[in-house]
Amino acid sequence: MTMIGVLALQGDVREHERMLSALGAETIRVRRPEDLVQVDGLVIPGGESTVIDKLSRQFGMQHPIRAAIADGMPVLGTCAGLIMLADAVADGVDGQETIGGLDVVVRRNAFGRQAESFEAALDVAGFDERPVDAAFIRGPVIESVGPRAGTIAMLDDGRAVAVVQGSIVGLAFHPEISGEHRFHERLITDAAQYRARSR
Repeated sequence: MTMIGVLALQGDVREHERMLSALGAETIRVRRPEDLVQVDGLVIPGGESTVIDKLSRQFGMQHPIRAAIADGMPVLGTCAGLIMLADAVADGVDGQETIGGLDVVVRRNAFGRQAESFEAALDVAGFDERPVDAAFIRGPVIESVGPRAGTIAMLDDGRAVAVVQGSIVGLAFHPEISGEHRFHERLITDAAQYRARSR
């Protein structure tokens, strides 16, 4: 069975686990490099990007995840997970690092404080059905998209909030909170294909 890991250093791990389990995937919490080798796809959840960054380095996860991404492992990053996947952060704190892999520049907390959270209906490239119900909670915004990545969803004001690069998907919002399952379905499908190629 395809195994999906959820990076469980900090953030909304349980919400992603519930979503993936409801879709029939087996999940494992990834905290150490030995956990990562068991998985065919990875979710980097929302939370505090600075904390996830520090813990990923403390637990020796930064370089193994980079290597897995370079090998083609599918990854879904939501909110802080998008920040961790971005190649650059416009307003990072001193010493903040990312895992990288997405050819984008992001800005943290671009939508204000938690009290200013909102939901928006988004048209997402590749999703032919209903719009995506996207929950923005202190989310980042994608300031620029490089040539290796592509924008798949924007707000009405033209700001990019979802990008894809190969088998990496980065979202500025929380589909696991609004009950939007199609991004997780895509991850499971991509992970099954990755498993078939690499196992």
